[in-house]
Amino acid sequence: MADNLIQKRLRIKETCATVTAEERFMELAERTIAAARADIESYITEQPNFLSSLEPLPIDMAAPGVVRRMAAAAALAGVGPMAAVAGAIAQVTVEALVAAGARHVIMDNGGDVVLRIDRPVKIGIFTGSALIRDIALRCEPRPGIFSVCTSSGTVGHSLSFGCADAATVIAGNGCLADAAATALGNRVREKTAGSVRAAIRESLLPEVEGMLVVAGKHMGLGGVLPPIVRAPLDLSIVSQG
Repeated sequence: MADNLIQKRLRIKETCATVTAEERFMELAERTIAAARADIESYITEQPNFLSSLEPLPIDMAAPGVVRRMAAAAALAGVGPMAAVAGAIAQVTVEALVAAGARHVIMDNGGDVVLRIDRPVKIGIFTGSALIRDIALRCEPRPGIFSVCTSSGTVGHSLSFGCADAATVIAGNGCLADAAATALGNRVREKTAGSVRAAIRESLLPEVEGMLVVAGKHMGLGGVLPPIVRAPLDLSIVSQG
């Protein structure tokens, strides 16, 4: 990659992420992921309900920062706090790298992507066996960090009560984008145009920029999205455990 950018797969316990950044930031990325996981795991030891709850929990102001951010995002989206875990870990990691001087950094944490970019990038949307496939969002550079998170009821291991092949949310941070993507996917109960439209209508929070849903042969859009482009999926770059 140009400008000394590399892609590195980082696996720390259940976290399997791909980070794109200059090589000098990779050690910091690993340390930040490990620290965030340690904070979350320690809190779960004290408060087991944080792991199992499918509903929002009160924000514990004595909890570690990453835990508070997960709880706050879950409260906005109306889901359990662990619905924000992958996006939260990606968010704090990208924040750490940007604070250390990274100008272009992307972290894909199992389909939950947080990025700060200085050039256009395509973020692919993995839709499994859906008829609508090989699509991506073409994201332009912007001053700050933002996130593109995807939930699915048919792809991967994450818990979803819906049947969307992909429920994607763009927001200003990974905690909210992840939690909101889970909520969006949960609401797609049938692979019909009506169910897709209703899910987007019920899920489009003021804090969310845009939403995209693929369910079988149907696709729905909400809010403001980057251009959707064709992009054949390279499975070798998909971050998954």
